[in-house]
Amino acid sequence: MTEPADEFSFLADQAADAGLDGPLPHGERLRTGLPDGRVVSGLRWWFDSPDERPVVTLLHGAGLNAHTWDTTVIALGLPALAIDLPGHGDSSWRTDAAYVGRMLAPDVAAAMTAWTDRPQLLVGQSLGGLTAAAVAAARPELVERLVVIDITPGLDPNAGAAEIRRFFAGPTDWASRDELVDRAMAFGLGGGTREKAARGVYFNSRVREDGRVEWKHHFAHLAAAATRSSAARSSAAADDAAAGAGSDAVAAVLGEAGWEDLAAVRAPLELIRGERGYVTDADADVFGERVPGASVLTLAGGHNLQEDAPVALAAELRRATGKG
Repeated sequence: MTEPADEFSFLADQAADAGLDGPLPHGERLRTGLPDGRVVSGLRWWFDSPDERPVVTLLHGAGLNAHTWDTTVIALGLPALAIDLPGHGDSSWRTDAAYVGRMLAPDVAAAMTAWTDRPQLLVGQSLGGLTAAAVAAARPELVERLVVIDITPGLDPNAGAAEIRRFFAGPTDWASRDELVDRAMAFGLGGGTREKAARGVYFNSRVREDGRVEWKHHFAHLAAAATRSSAARSSAAADDAAAGAGSDAVAAVLGEAGWEDLAAVRAPLELIRGERGYVTDADADVFGERVPGASVLTLAGGHNLQEDAPVALAAELRRATGKG
């Protein structure tokens, strides 16, 4: 694939794909250091002046990065901040691999404190949604309104089709980005065209000093390591059963923590689910019972609504800011 001039070179194509003909935003890459030496990175977007400060902060799901929101930001037309969660994009990996909402929330709050000057419409999809709830619960002064996209506590934010799991459980480094694009196309991933697959690969990979290309997000490396470990074990069936039981126990604990976070949120709260997403009708009913003050909206699309339905999602987010 041909290397773009910079990470913002795709905006016109992304707008055209979505049928958007309005002005394109300007973007800049931000980085802020954490006390332990790690870094949180993100993208700041504006339309009219670089003096515009974000009014919307966006958190992506597991295995994605801040650029998953690009088309939504174009359609939104408002100054925004999109943060790379720890272990994703240009943010540092966690040595403890603790990629759960309450562990990620302090890093996100530090970035919001550094890069925003007013309470935000905080929007989180999947793992980002659970993280956003933890931020809103712990740091209410940062959040004016909260929107959680296609996740509720107790659902696995790292879940996905078995095909995607196999895709990331393969090799973790490659001779070129073209090889990664070939693999994505072979797995039926990437948005249906080689051009879109190339964009996704560019945003989600980096070239190492030795010239090899690797995934940016830690999850691919963890998945590959788990696959190698599983293959090396002799009693796979027993191990799988034990792992399943352990996973259920962890999910129960994390789920209850998520409900506690949502109960502590004082800002207006909305759940937006995808018609073909992870949150079922029954899950939405439970959410309504446990968070009675929240509203629930369903949009046509899958789990990644910011990619499946960016224009419709942007319209709802504009409405939530009072500018719709």
